[in-house]
Amino acid sequence: MSILIRPVISEKATNSSEVLSQYSFYVNPKANKLQIKEAVEKAYGVNVTKVSTMISAPQVKSRYTKTGLQVGKTNKLKKAIIHVAEGQEIDLFS
Repeated sequence: MSILIRPVISEKATNSSEVLSQYSFYVNPKANKLQIKEAVEKAYGVNVTKVSTMISAPQVKSRYTKTGLQVGKTNKLKKAIIHVAEGQEIDLFS
């Protein structure tokens, strides 16, 4: 099971990484905080002080077509915000 899927690259996530030493990742929805902490420490070689997680519900979308109403949904996503020890950083753009 792959824990880390990809880093979140947005304006808000980039600003918090530069100012507050917080990094955001999309993670496997079945992973817990201890597994996420171990995966980040192993992948990037930093000391993780805190892990915060949030789950975003799937978005249901519908549209009308010739054949009738088509309904679909997006996947459920889990985001983790990693707090790194003072003086350490993760280089996401290399």
